[in-house]
Amino acid sequence: VQLQASGGGLVQAGESLRLSCAASGSVFGINATAWYRQAPGKQRELVAVFVRGGATSYAASVKGRFTISRDNVDNTWYLQMNSLKPEDTGVYSCNANKYISGKLHDFWGRGTLVTVSS
Repeated sequence: VQLQASGGGLVQAGESLRLSCAASGSVFGINATAWYRQAPGKQRELVAVFVRGGATSYAASVKGRFTISRDNVDNTWYLQMNSLKPEDTGVYSCNANKYISGKLHDFWGRGTLVTVSS
């Protein structure tokens, strides 16, 4: 599975951005899809996850502002980010996992930088 993230950029606080993650290759059977971010000097953290069946989960810091969605026809998932704050700044990476021969494998896309100025 190959993942390509896009949509990052520089915005001011309060503005919105939508990130996209396009999957290609052996996409059949993808289980969960997610977005992670890593702020400067901090560890990578889970931002949002979309599991098979449609359930979603969000980090407390983004709940109510961010929305993860998935288009199974285009094999693309999105992260709509509203009311952005400077603390949302970081490199956002998309992730997918799937079972291969009974073992769960993780796949990562190259990150896209989001910078929120105050």
